[in-house]
Amino acid sequence: MDISDISSGVGVLDKAAVILGALASGPATLAGLVASTGLARPTAHRLALALERHRLVTRDLQGRFVLGPRLGELSAAAGEDCLLAAAGPVLTSLRNVTGESAQLYRRQGEMRVCVAAAERTSGLRDIVPVGSTLPMKVGSAAQVLLAWEEPERFYEGLQGARFTTTALSGVRRRGWAQSIGEREPGMASVSAPVRDSSHRVVAAVTVTGPIQRLTRHPGARLAKAAVDAADRLTEAVSHP
Repeated sequence: MDISDISSGVGVLDKAAVILGALASGPATLAGLVASTGLARPTAHRLALALERHRLVTRDLQGRFVLGPRLGELSAAAGEDCLLAAAGPVLTSLRNVTGESAQLYRRQGEMRVCVAAAERTSGLRDIVPVGSTLPMKVGSAAQVLLAWEEPERFYEGLQGARFTTTALSGVRRRGWAQSIGEREPGMASVSAPVRDSSHRVVAAVTVTGPIQRLTRHPGARLAKAAVDAADRLTEAVSHP
């Protein structure tokens, strides 16, 4: 990418954008960045280190520059509005199809937050108000939000959890999770992952209800509906 192609009149910003554009093609050494961007070596080095400080750039095991985690976080934030805009109709449809309450959870640190919900209007139901903060140690949504994590966060998340490595292997294999009485006695749930355009899990769609209706094998009844709803939200996030 040539600077003249993206010139905004703000030189340092244009040069930083050129570096990020070059790294979009893959890892690069400092020499590689200089060759691909046309920047002077001291300039490329100074800007790469500054971008690394802001986590827009990081290093791989060979010490090469690669795109950093902050870009993924910003991408997720940009997609969040699309996710929440689509969540209402999708959760309402899921509730109507299943006859059970439906929620959407996102992970925040060591907790998960209900960011949208469509509650069953009558009868015995599991009410989770929007904004509720729940633990990442129990429940099918927690399983989904942890199952595809990077190894370090994955094993840290398992400490003290009600589910096991074997259970999460099953979640990855099936593409959905179920829980029976993990979070609240007498209640069961089924969850499926919502992914962004990079295939990263960014949320979990959940259907919840009493075990007396869902039985002790809730996935048999609800998995397809939960997965279909999660796929609709994945489409909304991936193609806003």
